[in-house]
Amino acid sequence: MQSTDFDQTLSPEEPARLELDKVSVAYGQRQALCDISIHIPHGQCVAVVGPNGAGKSTLFKALVGLLPVQSGTILIHGRPLGHHRDCVAYVPQRDEVDWGFPLTVRDVVVMGRYGRRGWLRGPTKTDRKAVDESLELMGITELAERPIGELSGGQQQRVFVARALAQNPHILLMDEPFTGVDAASRESILRVLDQMHRQEVTVLISTHDLNLASSRFEHVLVLNKRVIAYGSPAEVFTPQTLHAAFGGQALMLGDHLVAVDQCCPPERGGMIQ
Repeated sequence: MQSTDFDQTLSPEEPARLELDKVSVAYGQRQALCDISIHIPHGQCVAVVGPNGAGKSTLFKALVGLLPVQSGTILIHGRPLGHHRDCVAYVPQRDEVDWGFPLTVRDVVVMGRYGRRGWLRGPTKTDRKAVDESLELMGITELAERPIGELSGGQQQRVFVARALAQNPHILLMDEPFTGVDAASRESILRVLDQMHRQEVTVLISTHDLNLASSRFEHVLVLNKRVIAYGSPAEVFTPQTLHAAFGGQALMLGDHLVAVDQCCPPERGGMIQ
């Protein structure tokens, strides 16, 4: 499903690298991100972890232009935001969505094509094909005509992932996609991640599940308003890094509750919220 439909001044062969240089974002007087500098190569699959309020959602919203950057630069394909045709797809947290809006599942997934065709044009044959493929990939074809408000939390999450996939993105951002979902929805999303990786789509997912980050992702970005660490799970999940990121919060390692400053790299772990 990977697409090369983006700004015609860019070469389709150019990798979808993501570059942030000294990016800061603030909500009024409150600093949310401070001097974030990181280069994520094309096709990398990255887990973004950190405590509540660390700036994970803020980072994703800045990457899609929903929040203004106070300072610094964000480059995609070597160009600033706004120079691309819908090549970044964003799946927000479920609690940020108005699920009472009178739309069907298909209506929501079709929205993933608006960046290519505009809001006033009807879907083309290509659009309908992309929507059908996305519904099938997420296992929700039979729900296509159901109102989104009637779905379970896991089904709703799959709908929004399908909408993102319908964009045929070069970069896919998912903000806490596994929170509050059932096992079937979790596995559907993980299968999609594996497929995106094979297609060399750059993927960033925020999660509180350190076990998932360490076992299913090749790279981990640890945030706490600034970059604490970035690298492989083995490089990142050290007692020093975890203490710098999470302070005195507790982590689950296997079946045991331990303090951060006592823990070792979490081969089996997750944060207690």
